[in-house]
Amino acid sequence: MAAIAAVLIVNPEDNVATALRDLGAGETIDIGDTRVTLREAVPRGHKLASVAIPNGAPVIKFGASIGRATADVARGAHVHSHNMVTGLSGDARFAFTANALSPRPTGAAPTFLGYARSDGRVGTRNEIWVIPTVGCVARTAERIAAAGARRFGEQVDGIHAFGHPHGCSQLGNDLESTRAILAALACHPNAGGVLLVGLGCESNQLRDLLALIPPDLRDRIETISAQAEQDETEAGLAALERLVVRAQATRTEQPLAKLVLGVKCGGSDGLSGLTANPLVGRIANRVADAGGAVIQTEIPEIFGAEQALVGRAVDQSTFDAALGLINRFKEYFRAHGEPISENPSPGNIAGGLTTLEEKSLGAVQKSGRVPLADVIGYGERQSQAGLTLLEAPGNDAVSSTALAAAGATLILFTTGRGTPLGFPVPTMKIASNDALSAAKPNWIDFNAGQVLRDGFDTAEEALLAHVIRVASGEACATERNDERAIAIWRRGVTL
Repeated sequence: MAAIAAVLIVNPEDNVATALRDLGAGETIDIGDTRVTLREAVPRGHKLASVAIPNGAPVIKFGASIGRATADVARGAHVHSHNMVTGLSGDARFAFTANALSPRPTGAAPTFLGYARSDGRVGTRNEIWVIPTVGCVARTAERIAAAGARRFGEQVDGIHAFGHPHGCSQLGNDLESTRAILAALACHPNAGGVLLVGLGCESNQLRDLLALIPPDLRDRIETISAQAEQDETEAGLAALERLVVRAQATRTEQPLAKLVLGVKCGGSDGLSGLTANPLVGRIANRVADAGGAVIQTEIPEIFGAEQALVGRAVDQSTFDAALGLINRFKEYFRAHGEPISENPSPGNIAGGLTTLEEKSLGAVQKSGRVPLADVIGYGERQSQAGLTLLEAPGNDAVSSTALAAAGATLILFTTGRGTPLGFPVPTMKIASNDALSAAKPNWIDFNAGQVLRDGFDTAEEALLAHVIRVASGEACATERNDERAIAIWRRGVTL
């Protein structure tokens, strides 16, 4: 196994380096072309000054400012929340510049084995989903799905319920958003059939939910209203039996262009933006170059890195829509009395991320160089090749649910700290470092730490091959662990 250097300077313009392993006080290391003896320990993923940084000067990483120093920082000193702060304030304002962004095919793209649907989309799974309209029947839906899995589960790839506590005591846009996200999930190509379980008296009425489902997809939907059934479980099982019969399908060879890739990061550390996120960006490039689609969200984790993303817009209207969405999210923070820089999380900070700018500059790399082709609202469905920017917060469960509802048939989820969470579609966990991969093999599908030893090209081919296997039916860690859940973004009052 090749030795890993002590530190990495990402961009020649940077004045900080990132520790690639735990560094001890008194240890002598190379920072660029200079030998430095460290006066203090620097944990893996944390930053240290590659040159002296004066008080008040910008701290530069990824070739961009990630904040400013609050004290004089000597070369080799630890740079973190004790001696630097964010520089974020106000809305982002940039001018659109036309560019020649376009997919760059690199020869024959790989194929995967998927389920062709009547509307032209392709699923990576052929499952039956049970979705309650309201939290009152969430456990009912789970009971029906569990019984259905025992009776019919071998005839499809799985039967799963997605409970939630919402659908009543909501008003206006808040209720509409809940309804939209559930309807979008019901349209997903990974579901060969969907059972909608209503209560009967809820705000989110079955008829209103069905009205959001296109007529050409209605034949894959069954409904029951629990208050109208003498035995709602048996009624649900009868509906599942009909759905299973209609859902019979066979995997066929499909071009990579038919994959819809969701990209997400959670529990990031100081190595996420150096290994896992740019590696996922390379997979996003491969999918888009083949003519496929990539969906990115977590709007607050674009703050401070706006230009790196919106600069890839294909036209003025897409640029305006993307920048408008980002700035509206900032206003959403301010309207609740919160600073727009209220991030990273405690786990991110422990892993070496100091400011939101640093986190965002690493996070936007998950979509590589894919041209930004569309901007959609929460609960809306992806329709364009290239990159779609989706309205949703950074919360792992809420944003990953939104990615699935928007049509992602597989999610690449990078992490430096680790998380077991899974969602309706296959969610591959990609570790940013060797230690996490070794500590949590039951959570992690791929170790991006190998980038530091083997380089990006080798890791890219290995990850792409793994993505193809999962898209073709191989279970990922979240599926093996039966980690499947949804979370809905609540923005209104509760009655």
